[in-house]
Amino acid sequence: MSNNSCDCDNRLKRIKDTIKSYTDFPKKGILFRDFFPVLRNPDVFKDLIDLMAEKIKNIEPKVEAIVGLESRGFLLGAPLALLLKIPFIPVRKPGKLAGLVNKSSYTLEYGSDSLEIQTESITNGLKCVVVDDLIATGGSLKASIDLVKSCGGHVVLGLVVIELVALNGRSNIPSAFDSLIQY
Repeated sequence: MSNNSCDCDNRLKRIKDTIKSYTDFPKKGILFRDFFPVLRNPDVFKDLIDLMAEKIKNIEPKVEAIVGLESRGFLLGAPLALLLKIPFIPVRKPGKLAGLVNKSSYTLEYGSDSLEIQTESITNGLKCVVVDDLIATGGSLKASIDLVKSCGGHVVLGLVVIELVALNGRSNIPSAFDSLIQY
């Protein structure tokens, strides 16, 4: 067991060491945490997906779908869903999904936005994990969870790679929540 714990710690350290920080992006006063360098390193990217999958595999009752937020959540959610052999469901910006959609608006640390989900993608009681790269104030993650619920689904976990702890976004999340790395 200690080997797994040590390996998990080593993987998290490699991921954290690969993430880059940019000051004053996208606006002055914001410290942007960029996880894209992780995607450029296949071994570190695999570590990230494996760690997220390990968290999801331990959830009871069994998770039935992964919901990913546009756009970085797609980069995590699709490989996770494939690895776990469950559906991937996208949450997108308005006007990007065909068919009937539900919409939810939210505020973020530097503005406001809206997200949509196709109503047919969520069946009543579907057990979902909502994934994204980062939580700041929690607006987009909360909006996505609200969208899943509005379609009759059940969010068993909100899971992100990076949590900006000082912004206390976790307090806005109406479901179980976890993050791999905290700043």
